[in-house]
Amino acid sequence: MESVKGKNILIAGATGGIGSAVAKLLAASGANLFLTGRSSDKLSVIATQSGISSDRTFSADISNPDQVSALSKKYFSIYPSIDILINTAGIGIIKPIENLSEDEFLQTIHYNLYGSFLLVKAFLPAMKEVKKGLIINIPGVLGKTPMAGAAAYSASKYGLTGMMQSIREEVKRTEIRITNIFMGGVDSSFWDNIDLRVQREKMIRTEEAARAIWYLCQQPASGVVSEMVLQPFNHQAI
Repeated sequence: MESVKGKNILIAGATGGIGSAVAKLLAASGANLFLTGRSSDKLSVIATQSGISSDRTFSADISNPDQVSALSKKYFSIYPSIDILINTAGIGIIKPIENLSEDEFLQTIHYNLYGSFLLVKAFLPAMKEVKKGLIINIPGVLGKTPMAGAAAYSASKYGLTGMMQSIREEVKRTEIRITNIFMGGVDSSFWDNIDLRVQREKMIRTEEAARAIWYLCQQPASGVVSEMVLQPFNHQAI
């Protein structure tokens, strides 16, 4: 296993439950972190909790090209290179198709897929320069298998899966690794505003989801974990 100590790591979606938990684990392991999320107040709290300097945070909406460009400039003003890009950002709108508005559909695609595209486009070139790096995305189980009411969400996550698999083909003659995590239900704030009866007590705990990502950051030099499937034990969809 490769150590994360001293590695330069960007976490997008660091203000979410999984992202913030990953930040704490990686900081404790000696990684050089840079955090981004939509809420500057939450970023400040998470940075303090993780022992990260405030100049290593940047508030940004990853679906906004100008903000991603500014994020990239700020990141590379602190670190000369990027070893690992972790994207835990995303939104969830779960509704039957007849109740799903056009704006909600486009918003989901815009943030979950277009935002991921902008992140990779901004940070992959630095990895290509040294022909090495790791990109971790979370398409989730709904990026691999459908669920009623998840037309918009699955469209965005299936798209993310396909996009990253295609990019993998572009960089396969380098040591740039791409890992997609197909994660089932995680007991996080993701479910707070979703009108769906779920048993959150039976979901994966946020800390366990974060530990899986922490583990994936330490992939051995001789191999790559292309996919990881992590689901609640009582509900295995794949």
